[in-house]
Amino acid sequence: MQEVVGLLRPIGEGKSPVVCQKTLKSSIGCSGIGLHSGRKLSMTLHPADIDTGIIFKRTDIGGEAGTISATWQNVVDTRMATTLGNVDGACVATVEHLMAALAGCGIDNAIVEINGPEVPVMDGSSAPFVFLVECAGVKLLDAPRLAIKIDKPIMTGDDRKYISIRPDEAFSVSFEIDFDDSPMAQQQLSLRLVNGTFKTEIARARTFGFAHEVDALRKAGLARGGSLDNAVVINGNKVLNGDGLRYSDEFVRHKILDCVGDLYLAGAPIIGAVDALRSGHALNNCLLHTLFDNPDAWSYVEMTDALVPGTSHMEETGSELAIA
Repeated sequence: MQEVVGLLRPIGEGKSPVVCQKTLKSSIGCSGIGLHSGRKLSMTLHPADIDTGIIFKRTDIGGEAGTISATWQNVVDTRMATTLGNVDGACVATVEHLMAALAGCGIDNAIVEINGPEVPVMDGSSAPFVFLVECAGVKLLDAPRLAIKIDKPIMTGDDRKYISIRPDEAFSVSFEIDFDDSPMAQQQLSLRLVNGTFKTEIARARTFGFAHEVDALRKAGLARGGSLDNAVVINGNKVLNGDGLRYSDEFVRHKILDCVGDLYLAGAPIIGAVDALRSGHALNNCLLHTLFDNPDAWSYVEMTDALVPGTSHMEETGSELAIA
């Protein structure tokens, strides 16, 4: 891999510098419980070369049969989480929190080795994965970073629940949730995800669920590893976690986190404004299918500091970047 000196690479006099692709500076690992499988899992993030993308490798399977590209076409299940699979039947579940962290940290290329069928849930948020990236460091690669620029509005869903995306100069998400089960989960938030907003406003928001649904989920083979250590549990108007909430509107922030992770399966950062009502993993993935089924609605562009605000939130320290 070729490492470059700065975050931006000049492309000619009078033109804005190109944003370079990024990977990890070194490998780093973690272990934890799978939220839905309940299994103890180990995962290691490795650097990867230019244009690799994000690749999952099941070390308990090995070889090409255990290799899964993190792309929207490979989503095989969206019940309570996003699951990726390949033609050989290998799967990796609950990828959205890790994908959101990689999106928020601007990591384009990485190999994710994991010894089982699910990404460890850690504390139920993306913050532990952001911490891993910061500890590993970020390496700049000598190739431009491509983005998907939205050229025409796209929408999927209906009046009760939908997700749409329209042209804009940066990536933003406006999300509204309204769970009939609890008035606590009726929230709305709009955020422009530039200048470190993901880390400061979204990354720590934890996954959540309702106490009355736990038995049904476990009978369906889900939430077997769920606990108050890795999820916020709501019972009526009460949060059962002893430490309470990290944000007063933590639930909608986590839904934005999920959306960021699911949409990073587009294979590149998106430049556009997302608007969602009661959307979930299935609709998030459906939006990508609808988008790519309409080639006149989007285009690839090289990212520059003029095209996409927010590149200045990372300060260079040698070859490593501190993510603000």
